[in-house]
Amino acid sequence: MGIVASLMTAVRASAQAVAGQPGEPPVYLVDRYPELKRARWRRGVLPVRVGGWFLGQSSVSAITLWHTIWVARDITPTAELLLHELRHVDQFEASPTFPLRYLWESLTRGYVRNRFEVDARQYADSRVRDPYRSNS
Repeated sequence: MGIVASLMTAVRASAQAVAGQPGEPPVYLVDRYPELKRARWRRGVLPVRVGGWFLGQSSVSAITLWHTIWVARDITPTAELLLHELRHVDQFEASPTFPLRYLWESLTRGYVRNRFEVDARQYADSRVRDPYRSNS
């Protein structure tokens, strides 16, 4: 392998670490929760690691940035996790200031009491309890 080919391989690997690899939620979950199709899905390393660092952990299971949900490579996605993250997509869409408001909530209330996290947990819980209701 030449130097250029080696460099290209390194660049591709670095890009995949940052952007992750395209992914899809499991078909059985999309069949039950079709709203999951609204987001872009990626399997990645760097975004979930950075999210973990903010929580004092090595990684998180998933993280949402705007319309893209990154799921850690070693995680088996559950309905609760994916619906929780999908709710964050809705929150990003609802307000251009959401990222700042989310950070402020985390700083002042902590992750568990952050109202956006509370809302995401409640949304996921309600959808899992009643998967056939309207997904508004």
